[in-house]
Amino acid sequence: MKTKVDFPTINAKNPDGQKEDGTPYRVLVVDDSMFVTKQIGQILTSEGFEVVGTAADGEAGVEKYKELFPNVDFVTMDITMPKMDGVTALEKIVEFDPEARVIMVSALGKQDLVKDALIKGAKNYIVKPLDREKVLERVLMSIKK
Repeated sequence: MKTKVDFPTINAKNPDGQKEDGTPYRVLVVDDSMFVTKQIGQILTSEGFEVVGTAADGEAGVEKYKELFPNVDFVTMDITMPKMDGVTALEKIVEFDPEARVIMVSALGKQDLVKDALIKGAKNYIVKPLDREKVLERVLMSIKK
């Protein structure tokens, strides 16, 4: 019986979460829901991305971004959080790093906030509840621009 080692290139593809040089894209996940943070982390790491940090509110997210800079390739940012909302945190991150790639994460029905975030520099958005394919699609569109 033939095994995978007999056909090493069959179905072989580099994980989407890796750059041309084989290093992973590094992501900071900012969300006040531990469940959503874990879910995003699992979706992204399954494709080779590296979660380099997490934060539970916008204020901590901005501090974490500054701490990790320039070793973060993009941020997933919840819109509604305590202490500092995601749109304000987005503004502060873009003020600090105009090249920052921030992808907003929003519950259904928050279209006005999403539009505001896109105008203020967000690269894309993901709608909750999270769908694995949609998350990967939106992330890849945002980082490959």
